[in-house]
Amino acid sequence: MKKNQTIVAVLFACGAVAASTSLAQVSVTNAWVRATVPNQQATGAFMQLVSKKDTTLVSARSDIAGVVEVHEMKMENDVMRMRAVDGLKLPANQPVELKSGGYHLMMMDLKKQLKVGTEAQITLTFKNSKGESETTYVHAPVALTQPK
Repeated sequence: MKKNQTIVAVLFACGAVAASTSLAQVSVTNAWVRATVPNQQATGAFMQLVSKKDTTLVSARSDIAGVVEVHEMKMENDVMRMRAVDGLKLPANQPVELKSGGYHLMMMDLKKQLKVGTEAQITLTFKNSKGESETTYVHAPVALTQPK
């Protein structure tokens, strides 16, 4: 490769890294997944999300579950109902809590028992108002209750 081609390739690579870094808009804190008992087929994942710009959590996946959905729990006519939602809006700089009894990730068709002290890897996909996607990888400890 000639010197000029090398310089162009390096500049292109730096631009690609800068572009992917500039998309890193969402921070994830306090992530955890509820432990399961043998043969349990579903559990919840919880965390706090903060985005630098308005964005939407559009999907989630994990290698430990066949299906991961964003769910909402809310009272309707004195009955607590849970349902999947198409997306969860994250207003700029406002923490959004995924917690028991509210929005959370429902992990179904579990492939194994989730034991306390292990870790679950979750992939979150966000989409901003321009239609650009961002993927964030979360390493969440498995626990009975939210870790301190």
